[in-house]
Amino acid sequence: MAAYFCGHFSYMEFVLILILGGTIDGATYNPLPFSVAVMVLERLLIKCECNMEIVFATNNLHKLEEISALLGENFQLLGLKDLNISEEIPEDHATLEENASQKAWYIYNRTGKSCFADDTGLEVSALNGAPGVYSARYSRMGEITFPDMKPAEGNIRKLLMELEGVTEREARFRTVIALILNGVECQFEGIVKGEITLDSSGAEGFGYDPVFRPAGYHKTFAEMDLELKNQISHRAKAVQQLTEFLTGM
Repeated sequence: MAAYFCGHFSYMEFVLILILGGTIDGATYNPLPFSVAVMVLERLLIKCECNMEIVFATNNLHKLEEISALLGENFQLLGLKDLNISEEIPEDHATLEENASQKAWYIYNRTGKSCFADDTGLEVSALNGAPGVYSARYSRMGEITFPDMKPAEGNIRKLLMELEGVTEREARFRTVIALILNGVECQFEGIVKGEITLDSSGAEGFGYDPVFRPAGYHKTFAEMDLELKNQISHRAKAVQQLTEFLTGM
């Protein structure tokens, strides 16, 4: 079944549009045939029981605690460690949407449980959207640059080197979450715009946070306290859409 971007709709609004026809993110869907509509209803119109289990395809305890608090008591959020899944989950596609979907379907097919996965990339306008889906391994792409550095440090050094002398430094962080609920996939997107600084600054956060300054702020993500960053970040926006969708069931 196709993936649908559901970030602007509640759970029930999404179900009605999917069955009766309507527009989701600019794409128009015709009403479903009766037999298909019955199948979708069977899969989606399931009231959320107390402690409904849902799997987040991560072993990051901080992420699990944060999202568990947002979802509330109607959900029991499980991580990969809870299911004894230790193998590397494949993510070998060319877009964030495809990678998030691939990871989510891998876990769903492996466990049969409703689940979600995310993928994040930094997209720099002057580099035609790079590093994008390759953000985590940017310095390892092609000829390895800064092999003696940790990957995150090497990624930042490579990015700054490629932007040396460039004055237009607009960039954005983008997170895509793929949710598979009873065999139907929905996707949610969070974006924060900003710019790449000339030098690294700040000791908090991770990844490209020391060189990304969000629009409207004078600090990089790495200079911000975690509470503020979690209010405005790309991941926070995608997670908010996810939690609003799930808690609206």
